[in-house]
Amino acid sequence: MPTPSPDDQPEFYDGILTKRLIAWLIDSLIIILLCLLILPFTAFTGIIFFPVLMIFVGFFYRLATLASRSATWGMQVVAMELRDDEDRLFNGTTAFLHTAGYTISITVAPLQLISVVLMVTNSTRQGLTDMILGTVALNRRRNY
Repeated sequence: MPTPSPDDQPEFYDGILTKRLIAWLIDSLIIILLCLLILPFTAFTGIIFFPVLMIFVGFFYRLATLASRSATWGMQVVAMELRDDEDRLFNGTTAFLHTAGYTISITVAPLQLISVVLMVTNSTRQGLTDMILGTVALNRRRNY
């Protein structure tokens, strides 16, 4: 079964742009806190490569949370989840590919800009990685 159409079932996409932003802010805060907790275990040399540490920790945080619940903790707070092109929750492979695509896009600024423009301009609010993989961010399922 394909993902819901924004024309036929707009309730799945209502407020998704705002939810994606809030979830991203929450997840970024969690990643920063995790990195700060790790810092003493690097004998504080992690300060020198803190951005790389954040990318590394962020990758594994996103991979673990997306593979287990198809949503990061930030996404869970705002009641959204990611679905594949067949309207299924993410499995480990899809979580890995989505996380890899996201990580590449945040490390290459033009790709992140393209992703944001895509989210703002298409009805399914898909970013660049979502478009490539055919995934979508939806409001968490209720009894619609």
